Amino acid sequence: MVSSRKWYPYHCGVKQLEYRMLGQTGLRVSALSFGASPLGGVFGPVDTAECLQAVHKAVDLGINFFDVSPYYGLTRAEEVLGEALLGLRSQVILATKAGRLTEDRFDFSRRGLMRSVEESLRRLRTDYVDILQLHDIEFGTPDEVLGEAYQTLLELKVQGKCRFVGMTGYPLSVLRHALEQCRLDVVLSYCHCNLTNTLLKTWLLPVAAEKGTGMINASVTAMGLLTQKGPPPWHPAPPILRECCRQAAAYCRERGVDIAALSLQFAYRQEGIDTMLVGMSKVRHVESNIAAIEQEPDEEILAAVQRILQPGRDQVWPSGREAEWPAAAYYRG
Repeated sequence: MVSSRKWYPYHCGVKQLEYRMLGQTGLRVSALSFGASPLGGVFGPVDTAECLQAVHKAVDLGINFFDVSPYYGLTRAEEVLGEALLGLRSQVILATKAGRLTEDRFDFSRRGLMRSVEESLRRLRTDYVDILQLHDIEFGTPDEVLGEAYQTLLELKVQGKCRFVGMTGYPLSVLRHALEQCRLDVVLSYCHCNLTNTLLKTWLLPVAAEKGTGMINASVTAMGLLTQKGPPPWHPAPPILRECCRQAAAYCRERGVDIAALSLQFAYRQEGIDTMLVGMSKVRHVESNIAAIEQEPDEEILAAVQRILQPGRDQVWPSGREAEWPAAAYYRG
């Protein structure tokens, strides 16, 4: 695959970020982008003042793409991000989502999406977002998502409520089908391009490249699997994958290496990815993530970690109503 990377240096002291074109949108996004779900307390209690400082530090250091959803913290993340971006809106590329309301409530109807977007814009203190995405589409049926919901996205685009549209989800089969059926500006995939799983490169990137669709790679730590702290109790990963990640984290810890930083370094260097979305809520998160991608990974440690992870490699878990979508099991082998 021919590299789509382009360099747009942003100097901030000794720091420098890479910028890449987001598909065919014409948007130049920082290769490391700000995932705002932690601002809503999704991964534990947060201090609002500290969250505001983290957003400001990210902008100062050149991160220009911010992704959020009304689902994160049940609207709290949008509220905090909206407050943080007061006076900074013109400096950033802002994305939010619609369709997912709570853990088990979804509304992909035209009426529900229209209402959701208006409420999101109020919380974000803006009259438009750059990117609007349907959130976790595998929890809807193909008919409702690819029919009424997709048409509503296009309508909102015409109305100027968003500049570009996309969809997000976990099962690659669902995202691939959506890409084949709809003209999407961007697509967001999570947990499929990191140290434990690179199925994104095989099953989704070729289609996205053919369509000119921007690719957002989220959760490069596999929702906490690739961290020293480890995953939350609710993590859906199969036992073999959890155990491999535990062993890999222990190996890194013994050698004074942060496995989360190693995973960032690995994902950052994968071809075809326009931006890598990483959750942050503290200034030290912003600084450490930028510091990580500026360094080359230790190849010896990286190779050892990949060997440890091999028994659990490319393991996936069921999500939503994916069995109702075409080719639901095609990437399970």
